[in-house]
Amino acid sequence: MQLFIGGACAGKRDAVSERFPAAKWHHLAPGVPLGAWRETVVAGHPLVLTGWTAWLEAALAAVPDDDRLRREWGGGLAALADAEREMALEVVLILPEMGRGIVPMAAEARRLRDLAGWLAQDAARRSDAVWYVRHGLVRRLG
Repeated sequence: MQLFIGGACAGKRDAVSERFPAAKWHHLAPGVPLGAWRETVVAGHPLVLTGWTAWLEAALAAVPDDDRLRREWGGGLAALADAEREMALEVVLILPEMGRGIVPMAAEARRLRDLAGWLAQDAARRSDAVWYVRHGLVRRLG
């Protein structure tokens, strides 16, 4: 699995499109289980998952327990890793980097940023490569 992370309009989509021109893209829909990506898989084509912010916002509204939510997406990330091995599937995640140290006033916005950060950490732990994108510049972190 590969993770591309950066702020809004940083160039993540362009970087992924350039590196994986034959990829099939799956945009996570708010309120739809993470496993819906299976509908997008095409043999021999990398799978790119994007749309995490809106998906996470909907999940936060539906699941008030942060630990339960982390367990649920942890299972989803594990399923992606399993699919990589079993199906010889290249999985690419595009995640938002939120906040950069700015703490929002609203509790809901703070919760979203906290959970987005934990999601990024969980995804990074499962990824073979982590790429940080800023101003269209791509740097491998791990």
